[in-house]
Amino acid sequence: MAIDKRKVVYQIYPKSYKDTTGNGIGDLRGIIEKLPYLEELGIDMIWLNPFYPSPQRDNGYDVADYTAVNPDFGTMADFEEMIAVGRKHNIDFMLDMVLNHCSTEHEWFQKALAGDKFYQDFFILRDEPTDWVSKFGGNAWAPFGDTGKYYLHLFDVTQADLNWRNPHVREELFKVVNFWRDKGVKGFRFDVINLIGKDEVLEDCPINDGKPAYTDRPITHDYLKMMNNASFGQDDSFMTVGEMSATTIENCILYTAPEREELSMAFNFHHLKVDYKEGQKWTIMDFDFIALRDLFHSWGEGMSEGDGWNALFYNNHDQPRALNRFVDVKNFRNEGATMLAASIHLSRGTPYIYMGEEIGMIDPDYDSMADYVDVESLNAYQIMLDEGKTPEEAFKIIQTKSRDNSRTPMQWDASENAGFTTGIPWLKAGKSYKEINVVSEQSGSIFTFYQKLIKLRKDIPLIAEGDYKAAYTDSDKVYAFERQLDGQKLLVLNNFFADDVTLDLPADYVNGQVLISNYADVTVTETVTLKPYQALAILVK
Repeated sequence: MAIDKRKVVYQIYPKSYKDTTGNGIGDLRGIIEKLPYLEELGIDMIWLNPFYPSPQRDNGYDVADYTAVNPDFGTMADFEEMIAVGRKHNIDFMLDMVLNHCSTEHEWFQKALAGDKFYQDFFILRDEPTDWVSKFGGNAWAPFGDTGKYYLHLFDVTQADLNWRNPHVREELFKVVNFWRDKGVKGFRFDVINLIGKDEVLEDCPINDGKPAYTDRPITHDYLKMMNNASFGQDDSFMTVGEMSATTIENCILYTAPEREELSMAFNFHHLKVDYKEGQKWTIMDFDFIALRDLFHSWGEGMSEGDGWNALFYNNHDQPRALNRFVDVKNFRNEGATMLAASIHLSRGTPYIYMGEEIGMIDPDYDSMADYVDVESLNAYQIMLDEGKTPEEAFKIIQTKSRDNSRTPMQWDASENAGFTTGIPWLKAGKSYKEINVVSEQSGSIFTFYQKLIKLRKDIPLIAEGDYKAAYTDSDKVYAFERQLDGQKLLVLNNFFADDVTLDLPADYVNGQVLISNYADVTVTETVTLKPYQALAILVK
């Protein structure tokens, strides 16, 4: 199943994009209103985070009904109109499919709790829990009513893992996928999809909180082939991406190589753990450039050689803003934002833009824990206090690492609440909205640079199709790579620091064409000096 490698995807967290009703929650009509803006940016597809009915314990990733629209976001008629208006603006939609688990409020779980044996087999119930740890902290098992059994929840206690070994579960989930295909959806992002293949016999696994017992199990590939076959694989123009938790290059080649008929591409998160001290998220450290560089190279080359396909990104709804993590944002926000963009948009894979990234949005700089709503952050804060950190120390870490950093309202203009709502937003707007917003940035350097990068991918087959080869692998400041296709070559240089860096150019590239740079007046000679956070791409035909 070949995908169109020229396409660029834009991620919208619907709750935070644009509120048209004044209830403080973004909605589908808000997305419809902003489609002309997104067409101007040049993107091809919008990935929407879940908008299904949900108790919102995990911001919609606890789905209570897979085939309906949460009234907070609008109606099914709004959804159908959004698909139709999107087409007029040459924009398709990708939906988030949360098929590893569902909310304990879902009728399947409720029927199971009420004693229905058919639905009890929809979940993973055991008499004895294992030692696995939930990804949100604490035990991964909870009592199943008063039955004496326990149910597995790898995430929040209200998110019960589904039993993919049961063919009835697979049949129901494939129906869900086809329901949305029939509505005109052209893509799916499958949440933590590499966790669906639990072992038949579940045993204690003290290594890494139990992850090896349920991550990337071989049967997962069988399930994905079944789903491909029963649904989206019937449409060659479809785009699918799997969110892969703690995965490997070898598995992602298997998930995404076209002839295997599983998924179009895979997200991995290793590069977003390079600022985790000793591998722990709730810590503060400067990002490790060498680790970042080497991860990009190993994944770029490995997936290129194995004919796998990467989904490329720095930002999403679960990550703090990349500008705060990788850039001296006080002094070089514009340069840093454009350099980060070039480093993925010119690489091999499908680039994803997270809402607000294209205008250089930054973390909100909240004042107290009262400003946060994310369940993971609230739990982590309490755990850090229990471990002996002071409230000040714990708060500083939450400020740096919370998922709410990226979930703040989209900054449309300088009016109150960033033009997101006329009411009280569900999450406070970031402090920067008076300066950083669409009105002030749309003609600025970041937005226009993104437009150029998106156009280059469409115009130059080398960028969309070329292979990936690591360059300057010993540089401790510059992340660089080469792309090659049909005799054309492109060298992409990205300076990740606030200092000038001088490099000797390979002879092939001396006097090459400057395809794009985030600094003006660049000349290419035997040596090139990269300015702070400079991105420079040199083309040789």
